[in-house]
Amino acid sequence: MFDVLYQYLAARMELTQQQLEFIETLLIPKTLRKGEILIREGEVCRFGTFVTQGCLRSYVVDDKGKEHVVQFAPETWWLTDLQSLATGEPTLYFIDAIEDSEIILLKAEAHGKLMKTIPGFANAFQSGQHKHVAAKDKRIIASLVATAEERFQNFLDKYPSIAQRVPQHMLASYLGVTPETISRI
Repeated sequence: MFDVLYQYLAARMELTQQQLEFIETLLIPKTLRKGEILIREGEVCRFGTFVTQGCLRSYVVDDKGKEHVVQFAPETWWLTDLQSLATGEPTLYFIDAIEDSEIILLKAEAHGKLMKTIPGFANAFQSGQHKHVAAKDKRIIASLVATAEERFQNFLDKYPSIAQRVPQHMLASYLGVTPETISRI
């Protein structure tokens, strides 16, 4: 399980064996079954989640009980609620497993230790954050100006493997359309 994370980190920074061993002491491996909830709305998020196998999603539920998918996270993706993690406020999100999944949890305190003690970790983290924010901005703009067909095609072009793995109703929710619209496209 840790090998996937080590490969991910090694692609972003140089690490010694001693540093890898230190990192491992801070990680919490966990297995989730399909449909199992990792965090619920109203809880405080205290960790970042790295997916080594499977696929997770984050979503919100509106006052009518309808789910709205915010993000999918397949292998080698991170998923968390940064606002809750940073402020200690309750999260608005649910995070659950779309498939049987293996994940690694990194608590906020452990993340802070890595930022201070592993050279290059802070830069790699900041680079990842910038890419994440840029992707969110693109998604917001697309949701405002692109047609349903364009949003769907953009998703297929950018994330073809995710499109094959997630149920159609979840993909429709992510795109802000009905499952029937996906079927017509």
